[in-house]
Amino acid sequence: MPTFPQGALDVVDAAGAEAATRVLESAPELAVDLEADAMHAFRARLCFLQLGTDADIFLFDTLQPGVDPRLLVPLMADPERTKFFHAAQGDLQFLAEAGVRVRGLFDTHRAVTLLGWPKVGLADLAREKLGVELPKEHQQSDFSLRPLPPGMRDYIANDVRYLCELGRQVRDACREADILEEVLLDCARMCDEAAARPETGAEYKPKLSRSGLSSTQYALAHAIAQGLHKQRLEWAEKDNVPMGRMLSNMAITDLALKQPNTHKDLARAAGVRGAVVRAHGDAILTLIREQQEKAARGELDLDREPKGPRDPHRRKREDALKAFRIEQATARKVTPSVVLTNPLMDALASQPPADTEALTQLPYFGEKRVRLYGEKLVALLAPYPVLGS
Repeated sequence: MPTFPQGALDVVDAAGAEAATRVLESAPELAVDLEADAMHAFRARLCFLQLGTDADIFLFDTLQPGVDPRLLVPLMADPERTKFFHAAQGDLQFLAEAGVRVRGLFDTHRAVTLLGWPKVGLADLAREKLGVELPKEHQQSDFSLRPLPPGMRDYIANDVRYLCELGRQVRDACREADILEEVLLDCARMCDEAAARPETGAEYKPKLSRSGLSSTQYALAHAIAQGLHKQRLEWAEKDNVPMGRMLSNMAITDLALKQPNTHKDLARAAGVRGAVVRAHGDAILTLIREQQEKAARGELDLDREPKGPRDPHRRKREDALKAFRIEQATARKVTPSVVLTNPLMDALASQPPADTEALTQLPYFGEKRVRLYGEKLVALLAPYPVLGS
């Protein structure tokens, strides 16, 4: 049974951060995790950055003056030093925003997903592989609290305490299953695509079905949803709470479709909290009424935006690729995403390769896939060219 670091060192000032970084520089493998206050603030802040080795755990308190994540830039950017994360995508965005980019990533969550393991949570892996129980009660806690309560401190330390050993075991399993190259390519993609987090609410798109709605009804629901989204951002920023605590996406969708006209009806909408009705009910009802009046006057945009030229073979390429992926995955006894990840499926469906040389230029495709599938894919997609290309 491997041994694990027993304690954790709090890094609370510049001198401590520099000393911890010097210790970490001697480790060929690092476990990395971070905590933010996303469940408790309008714009989440990076509150802790946890780094672990087989001997040490350091808890970088990034809310303290002088504890600058950028001290770790050379360490994190070294592709020869493995960084074990679990479910890295959001963490990579926080780090990018702080000026830290990662190379040498091994994401245990992504790896076990590609392995097809039925349980992919960190607590599940620790229990099944190490016989260790990791508590979950602080998953939604406010990590901006200072001083941090002892139970929460233990929780964040445990997120990296066992991760190096778990990472090695998962990596060995990938090697045994002959999917390590595919996992590492996908980890490289995650690192390359990580960027600073978008502005809060910038990517909102209402999930409204057109089924049963006329063009005018859909345009009205869409306008109400966009208006409510803009309002919740203003209210949430003023109160410094997550925008979903004001109105969830589900609540906005229900309001946009049902369009209540009284406080009583408003309170019955899915996911609408009583406190929001009391504080903002009049504003919500006014917004809905104003958009209804615009629709009645014919002033709403009915989605007449010009569409680009249609690719008549796109659906055929998608169907052929899906069947190919399942067939090859069955033959190799791997998950379909090992054969072709969803981003690769989309790239191939958008632009079929003219030859295997084109596949060698496709990012994150890799030499192994060219060797196993290159000629087959070229032949598979040849009957469905992009017209005009």
